[in-house]
Formats: sequence, C-alpha cells, structure tokens
Amino acid sequence: MSWYKKYLPVFEKPFSQAPQEIIEEIKSNLHRVQSDNPVATVAIIAYNEEIRLLSCIWSLSESSCKYPIEIIGIDNNSTDATPDVYKAVNLPYFTETNKGPGYARNRGLTEARGKYYLCIDSDTMYPKKYVEKMIEELEKPGVVAVSASYSYVPSKEYPKYWLSVYEFIRDVHLFLLSFKNPVWCVRGAVFGHSVELARKIGGYRVHITRGEDGSMAFDLKQFGRISFKRGCKTRAITCTKSIGSDGPIFKALLKRVGESIKGFKRYFFFTGDSDEKPTTK
Repeated sequence: MSWYKKYLPVFEKPFSQAPQEIIEEIKSNLHRVQSDNPVATVAIIAYNEEIRLLSCIWSLSESSCKYPIEIIGIDNNSTDATPDVYKAVNLPYFTETNKGPGYARNRGLTEARGKYYLCIDSDTMYPKKYVEKMIEELEKPGVVAVSASYSYVPSKEYPKYWLSVYEFIRDVHLFLLSFKNPVWCVRGAVFGHSVELARKIGGYRVHITRGEDGSMAFDLKQFGRISFKRGCKTRAITCTKSIGSDGPIFKALLKRVGESIKGFKRYFFFTGDSDEKPTTK
C-alpha cells in the first residue's frame, strides 16, 4: 500500500511550510468534488491538527466518487493554525466551541446536507475510492452504518515490519468480531451512517471521553445492520499517536492480544449495550 506516500510531504509538517502549489491543487480538487446536492456529507473533525489536516484534506480532495458529495470541516476550537488550513484551501468549516469528539461530530451532523454522514479524522489519509465504497455499502438494503479497517504510517518508533505484525493481529481480531459484534469494529475515522437515523436517536453521546463512535453504532443497530469493510479501497492510513499512548510497539502488541483474549466471547455472541464504550485503536 503506497498510495498515501504522495501526501507525506505535508504530513506532520507545520502548515507554514506547505508549498503553495499543493494548496492550489487542493483548492482546485475541492472545487471539482463539492456538490450543492450531496448524497453524503464527508465531515472532517479537527482539534489542533495543523500538522496533519492538510494531508487529510488533500487525500479526500482526490476522491473518485460516482455519487455527489460535500466535504466540510469542523474546528473544535483549536489553538493552533487548524482554522487557517481550512481557510487556505477554501473548505467550508464550522467552529464547535464545546470540546470533545462527540460535540464535534454532532456539529457536523447538524450541518450535514447529505443522506449519509461519513466521519473523518484529520490525522488520517484516505484512498481515492474510500468515499464511494462506503456510500455503496450504505446504499445496500438494511445497512444503517458501515466501518472499515485502517493501517498506520510507519515511523522510526514504529517500523513497518512491527506495524504489519500489529495490524495483522488486530485485523484478525476485527474480522472475527465483525460476524457477531460489528459495533466493536467501529472507529470514528472510518465510520459512516444514516443522517436521519443518527439525528433520530439524538446524535453522538458527549458525556464520554472516548467511544462515542462505537456507542453510535450500538444505538443504530436497532434499525438495521452494521457492515464492516476490509478491502484495500476502503483501508485508510493514520498516524501512530493512538497506539503511541500504549507505549512501545511490543507493549501495544501485548495489549492487543490481552484485549482479544479478554473479549473472546464477543467472537461468538452479541454482547454489551450502549452504556459500554466500544472502541478500537
């Protein structure tokens, strides 16, 4: 998987160093993909993500999608140059002053004009067919939400080989979960759902510090099926800060194995309720 390497020149780099020709290219791309009558709203949430946001927008601006879409941004009251990134590429954005991913996703849900809502994390890059394939899945009868798998950008601290081992173990874990407990496969960076149903249940939970995405999936399950996509066309790539909170790669691997063993019954039986905090890193 090498498609993302095009975007690395601006990934984890200060926005002030971004080449103007890249900014102009993104502006042109966005003008091409934006629709006034979207089937889906692609909502990027960002809090102090100046160094990663541009690569995210760049990747989405190159989306190849047969459906009309809109791409919007949500600034969660950042204190860095995050708003400047949105402005520089002429991406419509809204400021949400209440801190937290639940509040930010709800603001996007409020502003959405599409039938479907695709959650986007600003530290993540997406392949060209990602948006189209996610919408295709949501268009299937009985599907109310869809999630996908993802990889990590290798770094000195997290070499490609060890990340491959980590991702393999996690992918097997998610594959097994997807049959009986697909809600536990959900991560907000690679999640899409019905706008109407999400609004009907009151939007994302905001009183929890993590797991608002999995909680949304739990609540949506009453209306239909949660689908899980594993193909390369929907496999996004993100930074390693989420696994970095677990320490060195070996420690992160052990934690993943431990979680799999602890939650072994989820492979065979539906478990949990919306008071739990399903989330996958």
